[in-house]
Amino acid sequence: MAGNTTLVKELREKTGAGILDCQKALVESGNDIEKAIEHLRQKGLAAAQKKAGRETNEGLIAAYVHPGNRIGVLVELNCETDFVARNEEFQSFVKDIALQIAASSPSFVKREDIPARLLEKEQSIYQAQAKEMGKPAAAWPKIIEGKLEKFYQESCLLEQVFIKDPTVTIKDLLAQKIAKIGENITIRRFTRYQLGQE
Repeated sequence: MAGNTTLVKELREKTGAGILDCQKALVESGNDIEKAIEHLRQKGLAAAQKKAGRETNEGLIAAYVHPGNRIGVLVELNCETDFVARNEEFQSFVKDIALQIAASSPSFVKREDIPARLLEKEQSIYQAQAKEMGKPAAAWPKIIEGKLEKFYQESCLLEQVFIKDPTVTIKDLLAQKIAKIGENITIRRFTRYQLGQE
């Protein structure tokens, strides 16, 4: 039982899920911590999807200036109530997102925000690269698709790997916070400033 308590504690620290949810996930996964984490993530995503349509008119605007004063970030995260906006968990999440933006320099929140012109330009570059490499024309769509996925992961905040935990994307982290806090949360917009850059 003591070993199980240790596993529950470890699972709670890694996922932020409640004790009962952690115990249940461990039972269902046969005490396999990785499978239990996956189970809780899926549950969190399902809970987040249920809340996704709810309005988010409250929230916070946070500022982060990286030590050395060469990079600064302004970010707006929205939630459903003022109560959650004042919640320590939500505020900590906002700070993590600001830090992520400072470190990883995304250009957009989500892939739907990317202008069609930019996507077309990227696709034509990838096609030209495939042609230059001597790849057959039949293989180009697959190559373009692979390179576009990489472009999304670099350019879109939600697609990026979380700098504090490389096993989680920002989209997954957002879903976990929605499930834990119990309200819909959206990352609305951000601006990143880097000294000397447009």
